[in-house]
Amino acid sequence: MLAAFAPIWALTAVGFLVGRTRVLGVAAVDILGRFVFFVAMPAALLSMLTRHPLTSLAGRGFAAFALGTVTVGLTGFAISRWVFRRPLGDQAIAGMAAGYVNAANLGIPVAVQVIGNASFVAVVLLLQTAIITPVILGALDVAQNTGEDKGRWRRLLTLPIRSPILIACVLGVILGAFGVRLPGLLDNILALLGAAAVPTALVALGLSLVSAGPTDGEPPRPKEVALSVALKVLAQPALTFLLARFVFGLTGLGLLTVVICAALPAAQNTFVYARAYGVDGRFPRDCIVASTALSMITLTVAAVTLR
Repeated sequence: MLAAFAPIWALTAVGFLVGRTRVLGVAAVDILGRFVFFVAMPAALLSMLTRHPLTSLAGRGFAAFALGTVTVGLTGFAISRWVFRRPLGDQAIAGMAAGYVNAANLGIPVAVQVIGNASFVAVVLLLQTAIITPVILGALDVAQNTGEDKGRWRRLLTLPIRSPILIACVLGVILGAFGVRLPGLLDNILALLGAAAVPTALVALGLSLVSAGPTDGEPPRPKEVALSVALKVLAQPALTFLLARFVFGLTGLGLLTVVICAALPAAQNTFVYARAYGVDGRFPRDCIVASTALSMITLTVAAVTLR
């Protein structure tokens, strides 16, 4: 099992070294990230979901993961609101940092290496992109007091259908459910292009771990970061395990799959959304870096324990 994590650690380390040496330039992480998000990952998901349709795990697994995600996310929101007395925008980002997992850039590589099939990650992506993201962006929009901006709300409401990953997930799930296989040539092209998703995503992840220094002079928030990271890498997988095992009766590979997805670190979109809406960017960045580093330990422990 530990051998399954070796490529993940190695490629992430390669990305970190590339970032430290600036071999690919300062824009490398953005360019690679956009390639993964807009090109390689949608191809990988569409090809994978038509070859490996969702099983019964999608129902009970989805329920366990969704309940764990919402509970932990609301806890992060509540701590930010009532313990640290942060404004609404910070509360939304705190909730996202606590419960919104890095399903695309890290979830698929981890699932492919550890489980052998990343189809359940599509369920996670559907939940986060189609349901949770609009709620978070809605809160951020309200916090910015621009509710009267019809153009912004139009962009918000159409966000799910403008996401190439979500489109690939929905199309793949529908085709897989009806047993429709892609034409051989197209399937091979998508599979070849999708094969670039995992290594590129891991290298981009390593690049993102290179510290960029303080963000706009914002002060560090160590206590908040520590609580958020604890919720993300400890509370969320633990709660999801309890729900999946004792409420929904999952065992074996199904239980491992759900817990592995819940143990993923905070998503990089947390930082992107924070900066886009003028919210403190250092807090989500610190949460992402710390949870990503610690998740390498918790993911390994979860995989070894539940295998």
